[in-house]
Amino acid sequence: MKVRKPSDSMTRMTEMVLPNDTNILGNLMGGRLMHFMDIATAIAAGRHSSRVVVTASVDSVEFRSPVRLGEVITLIARVTRAFNSSMEVLVDVFAENPMTGQRRHCNTAFFTFVAVDQAGNPLPVNQLQPENDFEQVLFEGALKRRELRLAMAAERTATLPDDMHAEFC
Repeated sequence: MKVRKPSDSMTRMTEMVLPNDTNILGNLMGGRLMHFMDIATAIAAGRHSSRVVVTASVDSVEFRSPVRLGEVITLIARVTRAFNSSMEVLVDVFAENPMTGQRRHCNTAFFTFVAVDQAGNPLPVNQLQPENDFEQVLFEGALKRRELRLAMAAERTATLPDDMHAEFC
């Protein structure tokens, strides 16, 4: 396997918020934004691993400010750490008023992807080598976030009633 840099997977995606993307208040719907975020992060994970990837989890999506009809959103996604077959990907979303040029950071999330073969079996992924202090902080934090994700998943599974566990797990 190769060692890749975060810049190798960096993905920048731009979309205009149209009427079909908004709720009754004229704000971008959260589900539509998550759709855009999933695409940008999947591209970054695929670039890093050179594999087919599937979304395994999404952590704490932060909706800091609403995105309005007619604004332009830019999503920037990058792999923060690679494990055996999984990768953590950070996505930041910026909204821009095209009339004023005013830009603001409005959303952040961490996604986890797993590289898979055609049968859905996990495959190994390239390792990640941070290039600067910011990337190193993200890299180190990814291990802690992964441990928390795994602990929370185990807790959710352990607390399901037996009949639900058999049906859903």
